[in-house]
Amino acid sequence: MKVFVIGAHGQIGKKIVSKLVAQGDQVYAGIRHPEQAEAFEDAGAQPVSFNLLEQPAELAEAFKEMDAIVFAAGSGGQTGYDMTLMIDLDGAVKSMQAAELAHVKRYVIVSAEFTADRAKWPNSLKPYYVAKFYADDWLKNRTQLAYTILQPGTLVNDAGTGKVTVNPGVGGEITRDDVATFAVKTLSADQTIGKTIALINGETAIADAVKA
Repeated sequence: MKVFVIGAHGQIGKKIVSKLVAQGDQVYAGIRHPEQAEAFEDAGAQPVSFNLLEQPAELAEAFKEMDAIVFAAGSGGQTGYDMTLMIDLDGAVKSMQAAELAHVKRYVIVSAEFTADRAKWPNSLKPYYVAKFYADDWLKNRTQLAYTILQPGTLVNDAGTGKVTVNPGVGGEITRDDVATFAVKTLSADQTIGKTIALINGETAIADAVKA
């Protein structure tokens, strides 16, 4: 499978790239800075210059002949709220539009748990949740993409456990490694198409959770 990873240089993005390469997929890693290219080449991926501030038609050029797209990008905690809107919301939407322009159907996005419930948005992260809410809504209701929306709980950098609870209804933590594993497995799991899936670490093996 040819997979384009948006946000490949992020913490989850790097893990997604690594796991896709390990299972033999052709991985195209979207990067903004040329100095990031060598590490991806060494890892067995193809780095591609990619800037979410560009227009959808320009982004679509990078998606031609891809089988799937994974959106794992984020503006990061070091930027202002303006970039949260430009990357996490408008960048995400433009990537969806670009996917449709390039005739790529499969699209997986990493969002956040409780995005749809404004009462549970943390005060310190409300602009981030606003961006995620509207990006998720656009994907579900304004595109024809074969989407999967992953909504992980609080992200931690512990070693992956390989186990999750799906749609728990309560908050919780999940390792970035386990989010990446789940995202990779959804790409070949048609039963996850059209689904919004909340995730925290739990007791169910990821492969079994994806099958279910």
